Amino acid sequence: MAGQGPPAVYAHGGFASRSAEDRMGLFRWTPVLEAGRCLVRYDARGHGRSTGRAVAADYTYASLADDLLALLDHLRATGPVDAIGASMGCGTVLHAAVRAPARFSRLVLLLPPTAWETRPAYARANRSAADTVEREGADAWSAAQRGRPRPPVVADVPEQPPTPPAELLPAVLRGLAASDLPGPAELAALPCPALILTWADDPGHPVSTARTLTEHLPHAELHVSRTRADVATWGDRTAAFLTRRLQA
Repeated sequence: MAGQGPPAVYAHGGFASRSAEDRMGLFRWTPVLEAGRCLVRYDARGHGRSTGRAVAADYTYASLADDLLALLDHLRATGPVDAIGASMGCGTVLHAAVRAPARFSRLVLLLPPTAWETRPAYARANRSAADTVEREGADAWSAAQRGRPRPPVVADVPEQPPTPPAELLPAVLRGLAASDLPGPAELAALPCPALILTWADDPGHPVSTARTLTEHLPHAELHVSRTRADVATWGDRTAAFLTRRLQA
C-alpha cells in the first residue's frame, strides 16, 4: 500500500507478483500516487508471498475475484473503488466487477488475455504444461517458456521465474485453463468507465480481446502500444483516467 487518498487496487498477472513486476520495471505507478490515490497492490493467491492450496478451482478468475472482493472488505472500502488489473488480474477485476458492480468506480484493464474464441488453445497449452510440471518438474516447463519468442515491445524485459511454488504450479495452470472473461451480456451491463491498455503482437494478450472488450463495455476506451516508450506512458494515462471527472 502506497500513497494517500481514495484506494485504487491493483491485481498483477499470472505467475508474477508485486516484487517480480518491480524487477521487470514495466509499469510505473508513481503518477497514480501523485494523482492522490492510495495504490493497494497484493500478491494473488499462490503467487509471491501469498499462500495457497494445490486445488485448481482456487485459481480460476472467479475464485481470484472472490479474493479481491474479500480484500475490499478487509480495507473497509465502503464506497466504490478504482481497480487496475493486468492479464490474469484483468480477468480478476472483470469478474469481481460483474459480480459486484457497485463496489467499483473505474476499471483500468491492462493486457487483456486470450478470451472466448482464442481461449481454448491457451487452455490446452496450460493443461499440457501442468502435466509437464508433474512429470518432469517446474524447471523443465520454465526452460520451455524461456525458449519461446516474446513480443517485440518487451523483448528486452528481464524474464522472471514463475512465483507459484512447484507444488502449486500445476493447480495454478489448470485453474487458469478453466477460466475465461465474462460474456458480452455481462460486460454490457457494467456501468463503470474502463480504460484498456495493451500492446501489439502478443499472442498471449491479443489485441482482438482488447477490441472486443471495448465494443462490449458501454464506457470503454482503448490504447494500443507498439514501443516500450509508449508503454512507459501507461502510468500517466491511468492517472489521468482515474482523476477525470465522471459524467453524471
